[in-house]
Amino acid sequence: EVQLVESGGGLVQPGGSLRLTCRASGSAMNSECVGWFRQAPGKEREGVASISNTFYADSVKGRFTISRDNAKSTVYLQMNSLKPEDTAMYYCAANVSHCYSGNWFRTWNYDYWGQGTQVTVSS
Repeated sequence: EVQLVESGGGLVQPGGSLRLTCRASGSAMNSECVGWFRQAPGKEREGVASISNTFYADSVKGRFTISRDNAKSTVYLQMNSLKPEDTAMYYCAANVSHCYSGNWFRTWNYDYWGQGTQVTVSS
């Protein structure tokens, strides 16, 4: 049963923008906290942003914005001023409980994961 599906990734030039979309279905629709993570080749998966309470990684503050439309069971990640170091596979994750400052970025905090969407920032 598909729970989370990401879309919106692609190839963009430095300084460009993309909007990622995460659509929830089934049990994941009841999640309080939804987070975006990313993983670059050879690196660990890292938290980018989450929403219930809203948190951002320092590396994306001021450039990325997370938002949600509960009526559509959808969470968005608007990414502006993209940099080559933002290149990674981006994953959506959902937690049935609220996220807090001490756990929003921890992968074990989340109950459901999507398959990911690739974002490549290159000229």
